[in-house]
Amino acid sequence: MSPTILKAAILIISDTAFLDPLTDTTGDILRDVFHIDGRGQWEVVETKIVPDNIGQIQRAVTQWTDQLDVAVNLVVTSGGTGFAVKDKTPEAITPLLHKQASGLTHGMLAASLTVTPFALMARPVAGVRNKTLIITLPGSPKGAKENLLAVLALLPHACLQAAGADSRSLHAGGVKKLEQDAGIAKSAAASAGSGQAHYHHSHDHSHNHQHSHGGHSAPVAHTTRLLHPRSNDPKEGPSRRYRSSPYPMLSVDEATALIAANTPAPRTVKTRVSENLVGCTLAEAVVAPESVPAFRASIVDGYAVIVSWDGPSTKGVFPVVSVSNARPGETPPLQPGQIARITTGAPLPKGATSVVMVEDTVLTSTTETNEEKEVEILTDKVKPGENVREIGSDIQSGEIILRKGDEITAVGGELGLLASVGILEAVVYERPIVGVLSTGDEIVPHDKTGELRLGEVRDCNRPTILAALKGWGFETIDLGIASDTSNALEEALRAAFLRVDVIVTTGGVSMGELDLLKPTIEHGLGGIIHFGRVNMRPGKPTTFATVPHKDSATGNWTSKLVFSLPGNPASAITTLHLFVLPALRRAANIEPASLPRARVVLDHDILPDPQRPEYHRALAAFHSDGSIRARSTGGQRSSRVGSLKGANALLCLPASPDICGKGSIVDALLIGRVERSLEQRSPYGAEV
Repeated sequence: MSPTILKAAILIISDTAFLDPLTDTTGDILRDVFHIDGRGQWEVVETKIVPDNIGQIQRAVTQWTDQLDVAVNLVVTSGGTGFAVKDKTPEAITPLLHKQASGLTHGMLAASLTVTPFALMARPVAGVRNKTLIITLPGSPKGAKENLLAVLALLPHACLQAAGADSRSLHAGGVKKLEQDAGIAKSAAASAGSGQAHYHHSHDHSHNHQHSHGGHSAPVAHTTRLLHPRSNDPKEGPSRRYRSSPYPMLSVDEATALIAANTPAPRTVKTRVSENLVGCTLAEAVVAPESVPAFRASIVDGYAVIVSWDGPSTKGVFPVVSVSNARPGETPPLQPGQIARITTGAPLPKGATSVVMVEDTVLTSTTETNEEKEVEILTDKVKPGENVREIGSDIQSGEIILRKGDEITAVGGELGLLASVGILEAVVYERPIVGVLSTGDEIVPHDKTGELRLGEVRDCNRPTILAALKGWGFETIDLGIASDTSNALEEALRAAFLRVDVIVTTGGVSMGELDLLKPTIEHGLGGIIHFGRVNMRPGKPTTFATVPHKDSATGNWTSKLVFSLPGNPASAITTLHLFVLPALRRAANIEPASLPRARVVLDHDILPDPQRPEYHRALAAFHSDGSIRARSTGGQRSSRVGSLKGANALLCLPASPDICGKGSIVDALLIGRVERSLEQRSPYGAEV
């Protein structure tokens, strides 16, 4: 039977967020808790923000609890539960309650106390008004999430009782039935041990045999995935870790949509016009403050003359009275019957109408200093305005020369336009700064000298990812290597958040006892993991999270992105292109954000993965018939660094036990330039 869908409302209590709603991150975090951890039982119908004012708090709550047509099952508030003078939430909520729910406040305090002794400084309140349960949570995103998670599994039962459900029916089957319905069960290990009760999601096992692929033995699991609410708690120790991932397996499209939905909106910045603008997208149109050229200029080397439609012919011998060249400065006005020598780009003397090319003249006499004295013009076909670049003929003052959304490319045309009209600064979308962190006690710098000790692995991911990011035009910070401890990871990530907008990590996202990135993000940093597994090969453990971060300079809360990529090199680089690059381009407002897609013809047979959609590294090149042909880079094992050599495409192969035959047409994501024919490229390896 499908669960009853309960309605929840969220009330954020904060003077700061009331004045600027963009500073609030707690509302999004709580909505995600209901959506991700709520077992499909919750619908968040509304979120409001009010200041730290008793009257406004009470009005907001009673609008949800006292009107039958809009009544909700649960109201959670966040903020105002501390000891500060302005913290008034308990004083606002307590008089509204018809029944107290001290057990829920005890549970929240007990859960928080395992994190920090300062949990005892909170003043939570819980109870029922009419048929609505009300719970107050701390104002910090991390604390609010921890407190809600501590009691979330119990709230459906409490809300149903408060709404008037028959208690006898609800309690039929006893406590065990209630625990089973709530998705919690007392651990047998705990009851046999210290006597402390630990709760986790109960689960079943079933067989799911795997097959090898491409001649390599693949990891084999014999049980199905079990949906758990959160990542491992490192404090529980390896014997208490999950035996299968708690995260649902998302499709690539679902994962991409979650990244897009949680990538912060592009920020704008005014910056000087220089080569550092390359790769940026304009956030405002640029209007030319001056015309180009700013004066009438010659487009050839020759002689400035005076011509009229009905005047005397230009053919004949004329005195050369002045010289106009590219050096700034005035030249004497030209009188009828006179000419002036002029160079390309130089301004026409006043009175001149046209320029005769030097090829249409001959020198007839010189001065004593060997300067031109007289020149014969050999043609009478010169027209007014001939060989003259008029004022504003290239750019008119007031003209829009670049539009919002235009990219400043490395070709140089956009920078040239800006420079030509004297634009000193431009408003562009700020490109995020990206930090790259490797994790693992076995990882050593790639340039370590001497022989490696048993178990050591050279870090090829970090330099490769840093190079790719710089090639895409993003500023990077090398965050080094973090060891496999929660404290080391948390310290590295917290320090990085002060310097970067996005963190890319590799390693530590699988199911081993030392794979601590997910728990560190959730338990240590109060972050939200939006997905922890993707149905793809390679790259299944790819993880995407957002972590709230308070800017020390402004006091505003921002959202930092964390992409935790698998440690195997092929997995890391593939997911970097598929997930990280589009997010960075979207944050910088660069269109299109996603990789270009093309239809390619397979140059040979390829055996896809039978269970997961595969992103197969390949060489793609133009064929003489205009098509794009693609060839595998060889064995596709995720640890095989050689499969990345020369790869400029990812073949999008659906999960299938059948061979994709030579000549088949498949989709490919292009990760590099498509140029030479395949015959000029290295042949693919023996492993396919």
